[in-house]
Amino acid sequence: MKIALIGYGKMGHMIEEIARSRGHEIVSIIDVDNQEDFESDAFGTADVAIEFTSPKAAYANYLKAWARGVKVVSGSTGWRQDHEQDVVKACEEEGRTLFWASNFSVGMAIFAAVNRQLAQMMNRFPQYDVKMEETHHVHKLDHPSGTAITLAEDIIAKLDRKTDWEVGQLIGPDNQTKGFVMGGSRDMVRIDCRREGEVPGIHSVIYDSPEDKITITHDAHSRRGFALGAVLAAEYTHEHSGLLTISDMFNF
Repeated sequence: MKIALIGYGKMGHMIEEIARSRGHEIVSIIDVDNQEDFESDAFGTADVAIEFTSPKAAYANYLKAWARGVKVVSGSTGWRQDHEQDVVKACEEEGRTLFWASNFSVGMAIFAAVNRQLAQMMNRFPQYDVKMEETHHVHKLDHPSGTAITLAEDIIAKLDRKTDWEVGQLIGPDNQTKGFVMGGSRDMVRIDCRREGEVPGIHSVIYDSPEDKITITHDAHSRRGFALGAVLAAEYTHEHSGLLTISDMFNF
């Protein structure tokens, strides 16, 4: 398979390594300093482009790739609020293809399935309140993480007593609390965020009652799992079309 990379930071380099090890060809690498290469002959030969950039750049990158007839796999977050309906229309009505996930880790896909199942079970037990905690490296500027938001949205969809999510504590690398939701609403899923060191990503869902507490946690050891999942998604996208997600690739 011929792959183009859009974004060539740490994740892009790791995706390149894994893709080559699985026998794929990298035909184009686009970063901030060579945007003109979207128009290159090499980019146009790609079967799939793997995109990891920023919320502000992601949607424009999709459009540029689609204009060349290239399918896109993307792990960029933060673009959905402004462009989700545009993307749905492009994929459902205009024949474009986007595989999007907030987290490509195989382990996270399993964890997310467990999270949905647990939330459905907990809908019967109102004595349990639920909150979330996420920890990431100090270079991550957004909070909560896109993965935490996705997990929270899955809980809200299954748990009748929750209507939305909110940010609780934000603890910075200096261990100082940057923000706090005082007495957050009972119908909100509170997400506490911590930024420290080089942590790839830890996400916990906590159900607490007066009698006991249940916690499930996904703890990524490195970014390599995310990169491998992105390449697996590209392999899946090569054979499929439309608006695709992790749930399509892993039918849990």
